[in-house]
Parts: sequence; C-alpha cells; structure tokens
Amino acid sequence: MRIVYLHQYFATPDMAGGTRSYEMGRRLVAAGHEVHMVTTRQDGEGRGWTETAEAGMHVHWCSVPYSNHMSFRRRIKAFLDFAWRAARRTAQIPCDVVFATSTPLTIALPAAYGAWRQSMPMVFEVRDLWPEAPIVMGALRRRLPIALARGLERFAYNRAAHVVALSPEMKDGVVAAGYPDACVSVIPNSCDLELFDISPEAGTAFRRRHAWLQDRPLVVYSGALGRFNGVDYLARLAAVVGQYNPEVRFLVIGDGSERAKIAQVASELNVLDRNFFLLDSVPKKSMPAVLSAADIATSTVINRRPLWAYSPNKIFDALAAGRPVAVNHEGWLADMIRQSGCGLVLPASDIRQGAQQLVAMLGDPVRLSQAREAARRVARHRFDRDMLAARLEAVIRAAAEKRGSRVTAADVESPAAIPIGTAAAAAAEERRKAA
Repeated sequence: MRIVYLHQYFATPDMAGGTRSYEMGRRLVAAGHEVHMVTTRQDGEGRGWTETAEAGMHVHWCSVPYSNHMSFRRRIKAFLDFAWRAARRTAQIPCDVVFATSTPLTIALPAAYGAWRQSMPMVFEVRDLWPEAPIVMGALRRRLPIALARGLERFAYNRAAHVVALSPEMKDGVVAAGYPDACVSVIPNSCDLELFDISPEAGTAFRRRHAWLQDRPLVVYSGALGRFNGVDYLARLAAVVGQYNPEVRFLVIGDGSERAKIAQVASELNVLDRNFFLLDSVPKKSMPAVLSAADIATSTVINRRPLWAYSPNKIFDALAAGRPVAVNHEGWLADMIRQSGCGLVLPASDIRQGAQQLVAMLGDPVRLSQAREAARRVARHRFDRDMLAARLEAVIRAAAEKRGSRVTAADVESPAAIPIGTAAAAAAEERRKAA
C-alpha cells in the first residue's frame, strides 16, 4: 500500500518529543508499505515544502512555527495554517489510504480532503479527548467555539473508515460522540524494547556527570511543561519528600509554557537546585541513559477527569527501560499500575501521603526490584511496539481493502508482530522495491 500519514508534530529520535509516528511509520515500511509522512518544521526554518528520507519514509515538511509557549489563539492559527497547506499536499500524493493522527483535531481537515479528492479511505487516530481537554482547561469557554469544536469532532469521526484510540477511555469518548463501538480499536502508546535495552553503564555515566546526583535516589519527569501537565505537583512533592529523605533527587526535563512557573514554585519552596532540578529537553535517543539512571519515572496531569484518559509516551518509555512508574491521577493507567504492581498511584490532593508512598518505595530495595520486573513484564506482554504496530497495520490494511465502507473489528485480521531487526528491515525493503 501507499499510505499518506499526517501528523503535525512528527519527530525523529534526533529531536525532542514523542516518536510514536516515527516508530509506527518505520514499522509500516518494514511491513512492505510506502509511507509518506506530512508534517511541519515547528522551528519555522525554511519556506514551502521540503522532503527528506527518514527510516525508509518519505517525509514532507512545511514550515509552521509552533511552541508550547504560544497562546491558545496563536496555536489555533498554527493548526489552521498547517491544515490548509497539508490539505493541498495530501491531495497531491497518490495513495491507497490516508492515516491521520491528532492532536490537533484540525488534522482531520486535510486528511478528509485528501481522502475525498482521491476517493480513498481515511483512518483517524485520537490521541486525547479533544475538545474535552481544552474545555476543562478553560481554553474553550464560549458556546460558539465549543459548538464548532464539537462539530469538528463529529466531522473527523464521520469521515473515518475506522478510529484508533490511544486508551480505553478515549474509545469511550469516541463512542459517546456517536461513532460505532465496533469501528474503534484501542492501540495505546508503546514500548520500544530494543531502544531501551542498554547497559547500566549509561545510567552510571549520567549520574557521574551531575554532582548533585551521584548515587542518590532519582525521580524523573521528562516531557511537556504545559498547564495540562501540572508539573508543579512534583516541586511540591519534592519539598515534602525532603523532610523524610533529603537525599532523594527530582529531575524534570522538558520545556513549555509553565516552565517559569515551575521554577518559581520550586524556588519559593526552597527546593530548586537543592533536591529539585530542571534541565532542557533532550532528544529521544538520549532518554535511555536518563531512564537507566532513574529509580522511578513519573507522569502528572492537573486533577481533571477528562485528562485521565491520556496515554503518555514517558510512561511507556519508562516501562521499556524496566523502571517503576508513578502517576498522580486515576483512570486506565492507574488501574494498570495497581494490577501489575509496576509502580505507584499518588493522590493528587494529598502531597504528604504521596511523599510517604514515594519515600517508602525508594527505601525498599525488594519492592523496587519487584516493581522493575513488573514494568518489564508489562512492557513485553502488553505494550511491545512491534505487536501494537502490527495491529495498526492490520487496521490500515483492512480500511484500504474495504474501500467505501467502515471497518469493524471483525474485518481486521489478527496480525503477527512486525520486527525491526536488520534482517527484517532488509527483507521489507526488497518487498517494497519488488512492489
């Protein structure tokens, strides 16, 4: 198949940010397909469209500046700018199926247009419950913008032959919007087992580079620092943890609109550069060493129920690295952590209790070891990227084959995993050339 894959925030391992689309895309190539990724250069460099080859994919880049530091209004402008440019580009690339992944939800506009122009099916992937998220965050308040957002949501689903949701709760949101349950697949974020299978020496070297760390217990957060993420929770947690065990270190790696606020809160609590440290974003390829050094990896959100549905890359990277995880919310991830024993669910509204839980685990080598083993088991058996990429490939293939109608779970064959070893990649390249 020729697949046009739209993702506004596509990133390679050399870039900061999530690499789900890169990893899924290169596995689609390994399965013998031709993949055209349509995306942006968020740094604003260059003009017009440029093309590069990334892991066998044809990547089409256009310059649309974007940053988490932008206001909501400026972000909407960037979304619409990309949608307009990507619509024309998508319509110009001959394909068998269009696959679009949100956020933003406006990605449905160029995907639907390109699919319509070529009379081809569209598969739509939902990465969060939009517009519920901006509504609960207060970014969408008035009736008209909310009505327009919900109209766009219905448009995206109605034009899709199949919808992929990144969590069970996201699927519930799609179905609640009127889309058939049988036409939604849950394919969560995934664990790149090979990438994070590294020597412990990498983590030791990371620790030695930081005098404030050395052999002390380390709690890590790596990702966006926006309002949604509520990372100031970790600064407050560090202040209380320091009362129980002043040796524990918190490391936050990332950037976003709330970075200055987080630093201010940490400074006011007298933990900044004492037991709480901020570093700039790093490329994905640098994360294995960071997680190798970590004792526990965290993910946080502000305490709003619709946000519990998310499927954060940082959690799955930690599981792939065999590291216990901690979240500060309920929902499907909290259920998974409790059932598997791979980490902690910290109370959002009781920092002291959360601190006690964290200190207790960090001070118990047997419990930490058991949580590490549980993380590895969950990564291998539930979230292996090769396995989940094969499920995605089966959905896209079914949509291409059943052109003109919706794809149900019964139409999707049970696939074998798509391995990305050297031999598998070479064989896939030969199949692609032959096709």
